[in-house]
Amino acid sequence: MDHKGRIIGAALGLLASAAAHAQSELRVSVEPANAALKSNIENYIGSLGERDAPALERFSVSAEEQAQKAAQALGYYQARISSTVAGGKTPTLSLRVEPGEPVRLRTVDIHIEGPAAQMRAFQLPAGTVLAPGAVLNHGHYDDAKRLILNQASRYGFFAGRFTDQRLVIDPHAGVADIHLVYQSGPRYRLGDVQFTGDSILQPWLLQRMVPFKPGTPYDSELVATLNRDLQGSGYFENVRVDAAPQAAVGQQIPVQVRVDNRKPRTLGLGGGFSTDVGPRAKANWMRHWANPQGHSYGAELELSAPKQNVGLWYDVPLDPPLTDKLRYAAGYQYEEIADTDSLSKLLTLGPEWHSKLPSGWTRVISLKWQREEYRLGDDRGLSNLLMPGISYGYLHSDNRVDPHNGYRLQFQTQAAMEGLLSDANLVRSDIQLKGLKTLWAKHRFLGRVEVGGSLTNGYKAIPPSLRFFAGGDQSVRGYEYQGLSPENGDGDRIGGRYMVAGSLEYQYQFAEKWRWATFIDQGNAFNNLDLPSLKTGIGMGIRWVSPVGPIRVDLAHALDDGGGIRLHFSMGPEL
Repeated sequence: MDHKGRIIGAALGLLASAAAHAQSELRVSVEPANAALKSNIENYIGSLGERDAPALERFSVSAEEQAQKAAQALGYYQARISSTVAGGKTPTLSLRVEPGEPVRLRTVDIHIEGPAAQMRAFQLPAGTVLAPGAVLNHGHYDDAKRLILNQASRYGFFAGRFTDQRLVIDPHAGVADIHLVYQSGPRYRLGDVQFTGDSILQPWLLQRMVPFKPGTPYDSELVATLNRDLQGSGYFENVRVDAAPQAAVGQQIPVQVRVDNRKPRTLGLGGGFSTDVGPRAKANWMRHWANPQGHSYGAELELSAPKQNVGLWYDVPLDPPLTDKLRYAAGYQYEEIADTDSLSKLLTLGPEWHSKLPSGWTRVISLKWQREEYRLGDDRGLSNLLMPGISYGYLHSDNRVDPHNGYRLQFQTQAAMEGLLSDANLVRSDIQLKGLKTLWAKHRFLGRVEVGGSLTNGYKAIPPSLRFFAGGDQSVRGYEYQGLSPENGDGDRIGGRYMVAGSLEYQYQFAEKWRWATFIDQGNAFNNLDLPSLKTGIGMGIRWVSPVGPIRVDLAHALDDGGGIRLHFSMGPEL
């Protein structure tokens, strides 16, 4: 045979070998049809590999036994199973299953004994799958035991055990009885928290970061919360929390925490774009810990064509230090009011008390002095105001970056009194409400309402930063940024005493990270509450879910004032 013949012969030999070791196929038919039973049998048997017909014949007895076990796991103890093997190009093992009548639960006795029985949070398995009359499913029985053991582990019943765990089956009668009794034993407690590592912070400050006191009943969620809080505090590079039941002394578990300081300083640079302000650059610098008392300070800078601002702050942690702080803040902002010759130069200074309430609300109490030089149409001046203020915020969201369900509530009020380092009397408030609901995985509904108002006896003395404007990416789309406002006799937009804006939006997810949107916005800023004229914008857009949140591109049509089509571009979380 020549060289070419040998090559052809070898190729034919390889093809024959590949055909001889073709992947075998398993076919399961259940009569009457039962998708769960069919899937369970297929999973029990798994892949048949590269068996030929004789090998499948030898394996068929084992396959029938495995199918019988798979049927019994779902309560079918009277199943009749037969097998046939077919050769050919794809060797096939076929199983024919007649399930018969399933075993049903007759009595179900599941209860807890000991201190855990007095805990409302310690729950028994619920639902109809373990109720008398339900079809026996060994997986549900195992799930019930697992649920009890997981709760015992979470709540610190480390000496607990099942004193009775029986599943009694009578296949001929077609009934089964469950008896599960768990004796919890005593509940362990959390002991003292010991910090080790290279933390610069004072021991008393570290102890204030602990969300529980020694002697608190054990809850693994408290240990996890301590770990999350320390990781998110901004002070540490690495955190490790250990609370081992094996180290308990007298049913009290010591908590060991090792922390390593993070680098003291960070510098961040970034940028963005929106049709409200165009391209913008951002920078921030922070000293995460300045002393053993945990003080920190930093600076922020933002630059865009119409607005430039710089802010400085110094934070003093309070008790609890991870949520409450006293901030001393100062800032300067230069802003040109959209497409006009109006401008504002604003200097602010004052302390802020930040706290998180037990209800989950965040609260900020402030005393802000602001000095603002402005030109707004015919209104020109230099405003000085000392304003105590209070704000509340609440966020409920299933995801910080790209939520599917949730809502945000924000309320803010500021006031000034003429003569008390202020040029005018003023009470200013605004409310923002946002909601998001996702239905059937792909259909999203968003709603937004913002309402603001002010009371003053000298409106011309109120600077632009405290007047109300509407329009733009985050207000009423279809209109330019701050384009909705009362005007003076020369047509200059001068801001209003009141403002209302709302939006309804529907989104449809057509790909993993892409959504199509349609919306209607309505709102305006005005000086008279009698018959405010609300402007309306409608449109559609596209959303791409980026790592920093959705990027939104919208085309909006202003229905009033002869408006045309306007492009809007913005980014960030929707709540």
